[in-house]
Amino acid sequence: MKRFLTPLSSPFCLTVVVAIAATFAVAPLRAEILERVIVKVNGEIFTKTDLEARQVALLRSQQQQQLSDADLKKRVEAITPQLLVDAVDEMLLLQRGRELGYRMADDQFNEILTKLKADNHIESEEQFQAALKQEGMTLPELRKTIERNMIIQRVEQSEVFSHINVSNDEAKKYYDDHPSEFTSTPTVTLREILVKVAGDGKTVNVGLDEEARQKAEAIRDRALKGESFEKLTELSDAPSKANGGLIGPINRSDLEANFAKTLSTMKVGDLSPVLRTRDGYAIVKLESSTDTRVLPFEEARQQIANKVYATKQQAEFDNYIKKMRASAIIDWKVPELKKLYDEQIARGQAPTGGGSH
Repeated sequence: MKRFLTPLSSPFCLTVVVAIAATFAVAPLRAEILERVIVKVNGEIFTKTDLEARQVALLRSQQQQQLSDADLKKRVEAITPQLLVDAVDEMLLLQRGRELGYRMADDQFNEILTKLKADNHIESEEQFQAALKQEGMTLPELRKTIERNMIIQRVEQSEVFSHINVSNDEAKKYYDDHPSEFTSTPTVTLREILVKVAGDGKTVNVGLDEEARQKAEAIRDRALKGESFEKLTELSDAPSKANGGLIGPINRSDLEANFAKTLSTMKVGDLSPVLRTRDGYAIVKLESSTDTRVLPFEEARQQIANKVYATKQQAEFDNYIKKMRASAIIDWKVPELKKLYDEQIARGQAPTGGGSH
């Protein structure tokens, strides 16, 4: 459940409503007509008001507050085709859920409501009512929204996702076809001490350069004689000083050439020689190192199953909803919006039959 958003009565939302009205102004309505039906799905209606509510909600969730009128109109035009497809698909799924007898019991709603209040740090009924008012929503409307989402999820799970399996052969094929996903990159974790060369950064002062080098050599000598390298990082001029000089893990391939060459001969715990850097002189201590490792198939099995399942999940749902659309009576009342719907379907998976009228 998403958190409470900006109130529908905000200036932004009023601007969006005006832009929507201007974008999709179709033939004038007679005064006695209270609502305009956009489409009937198996006899159930979806209205212009329903579409506008979805447009406003999506734009608000995307935080499109700073758009000009022209840009806002373009944005509304861009999001509307998919909103139409989603609306029809949701109606089909809800109708199927009702056929299967799915509903939300009072105790389920109360449990969800309790979690919703906790997630939004709502501690009193007064706060909850204020939040509902801010959203322009009543408690029955909130319940209807939650129940709709629950029914859709149950239909998807029972009719689509519960039939998906990932065989060992499928998992092994994915593993063999995507070796880079299961190969770790060699890394190093370091502690550094940097002694910057004083100056204006534009010219090199030989005396100051030598002074910085000697200071770095002296710090390294103290570390070699047993002083804690972590404590010696208090003398560092690098930002990592605040973290005891710790940097990494760093991919070895991202290291500068001179650092990479030096580290290749070091063991964990070793100190580097004093190294010249762009800013001065540095000493590094190798804290840890990892080599390239290929994750064995058995260790990667669950990770692979999740990836393959997600891919199959989308494909199975696409096939399911495609059949639902094809067998439905989808009766469009606004030709302009039917065209947008058909074009959006064509960009994805079109229905197999002639269910759209």
